[in-house]
Amino acid sequence: MISNRELFLNNLAQTSNSPRLFEIVKAEGIYLFGPNGEKYIDLVSGFNVSNIGHRHPKVIEAIKNQLDKYLHVTVYGEYVQAPQVEFAQRLLETLPASFQSVYFTNSGTEAVEGAMKIAKKYTGRRQILGAEKAYHGSTQGALSLIGNPEFQKAYAPLLPEIDFIKFNDLDSLTKITDQTAAVVIEAIQGEAGVRVPTLEFMQALRQTCTDHGTLLIFDEIQTGFGRTGKLFVFEHFGIVPDILLLAKGIGGGMPLGAFVASKEIMDVIKDNPMLGHITTFGGHPVSCAAAMASLQVIQDENLLEQVEHKAQLFRKQLDHPKIQEIRGLGLMMCIQLENFDQVYQVSSYCAAKGLMIDWYLHCETALRIAPPLTISADEIKIACEIILEAIETFC
Repeated sequence: MISNRELFLNNLAQTSNSPRLFEIVKAEGIYLFGPNGEKYIDLVSGFNVSNIGHRHPKVIEAIKNQLDKYLHVTVYGEYVQAPQVEFAQRLLETLPASFQSVYFTNSGTEAVEGAMKIAKKYTGRRQILGAEKAYHGSTQGALSLIGNPEFQKAYAPLLPEIDFIKFNDLDSLTKITDQTAAVVIEAIQGEAGVRVPTLEFMQALRQTCTDHGTLLIFDEIQTGFGRTGKLFVFEHFGIVPDILLLAKGIGGGMPLGAFVASKEIMDVIKDNPMLGHITTFGGHPVSCAAAMASLQVIQDENLLEQVEHKAQLFRKQLDHPKIQEIRGLGLMMCIQLENFDQVYQVSSYCAAKGLMIDWYLHCETALRIAPPLTISADEIKIACEIILEAIETFC
């Protein structure tokens, strides 16, 4: 009999020559389970998706309730569907008043694509700026904004009139001019190894965009929905972007993304041409029902209030001379080591001991720490003990 692992390698398109190949048969809370009784603490959260843990009972209940009503009924934006309109209303209630309109997508990269289109149409400009070592997704437009030529050159030519600023570099802001439609920037650079910007940089970026009539687009696809101790990272900096990009943690484990803006900006989609941006499955009713429940859990269980304390527990437990640095904000953090060999050996050891950690697309020398926000103090201690065992052994 052919194993699932063989079927995976034979039948599914592979994204690398070295997939990790852990088979998961169940997930619950902060744990993943394998077919032979393996149990893993999940410090990756599906790459910042499972902020409230895997299969939260409230999310499962919401999904089951929606399954009894309807699944897909038509393309996005044509029929009035309660899960979409109710979640959009709840989401907007958490945001500043300048955000008035939500466009639901299937994923983060689709949110990036939609935001790029409306920015160009609204401003009448063509240039868009990204940031070096950014990650915004893998579609052609999103890939054009990734400031890493190694990831782009195989898929050239990409979008024209794209340029890059240096993240957290005030001098780079001179690239923003009256010809710039938008600056698309991660609130915290994730795949660059959790690079947190300074308050000075973020506020200067906001002011420079305002001065030039340039839209500021915040990618909060990894950071949104509580990961840093606030619902959205822009709250830490006392600024408000013009367009907000969401995905990952928004859906409670279901596929969902969104871009959010004022009605004035969003309304450019409606005509010249009509249906200028459409999607079949964006805002799927089951995903929106799950998202509504997930946001309710974050609020009802006071998860935001617990994040900083838990982050400090990680930092205290991981105080070790062989760790060069712990970067991050809240429960979006990384452990900086010397080289990829150490990262690979430590992550492999941790997996063998029942702990899942990973590394970053543009920073292979650091380990990702992004557990579900529901992780307990005891579970943090257990996780850190395993990590320190690995570091003592391989670093």
